[in-house]
Amino acid sequence: MAKRIIQQRRGRGTSTYRARSYKFKPNLQYKNQPGKVSDIVNDKMRNSPVAEITYEDKTRGYVIATEGMRVGDSVGKFMMPLSDVAEGTQVSGIETSPNSGPKLCRTPGSFATMVSRGKKECIIQLPSKNKKKMNPLCRVMVGIPAGEGRNEKPFVKAGKKFKAMRARGKLYPITSGVSMNAVDHPFGGGYSGLGKHKTVSRHAPPGKKVGSISPKRTGKKR
Repeated sequence: MAKRIIQQRRGRGTSTYRARSYKFKPNLQYKNQPGKVSDIVNDKMRNSPVAEITYEDKTRGYVIATEGMRVGDSVGKFMMPLSDVAEGTQVSGIETSPNSGPKLCRTPGSFATMVSRGKKECIIQLPSKNKKKMNPLCRVMVGIPAGEGRNEKPFVKAGKKFKAMRARGKLYPITSGVSMNAVDHPFGGGYSGLGKHKTVSRHAPPGKKVGSISPKRTGKKR
């Protein structure tokens, strides 16, 4: 009897594949009040470090730390609306609408460039080179998110990679379908390739949808 494939098993959403979200920091939000950077901490959910902000009302919040940010700095030095940002400035943690929280350019090393600003709209250039019109009241972080070059250091040990993936609820290591037995995967059991055809109908059940789902064409282009 065939077994359920990994994608089908994970789709149940049980605690077997649940991420350790109790170790994640709260959602990033901007506040309209002064505050200071009290600490820079690691967040297992993100690749960039997170700055802990202590506001005047003694509440705490978290924002993505930018390069050059230090403990004791005023958050107003980095966080401001687009209407106050000079043209040509590199910004990150951009809100898509006022008070929506940072949505764009949150990955370490990614940034957008301020192209022009006006009373009704501001234009920024995203890392994809596309230009986007924004509301001048949208807040941003001036600078580049810290943590660039994190991939340059190798994991070295398989256990380190396993724990890093486990913290985010990722499946690791991943075994390819052709390396499995025929009962474990539709592609398994073949001596020199796939055990079954790679194409599958769009109306197939979720557990069968592996490979090329309803492709327009197959074969080598001639």
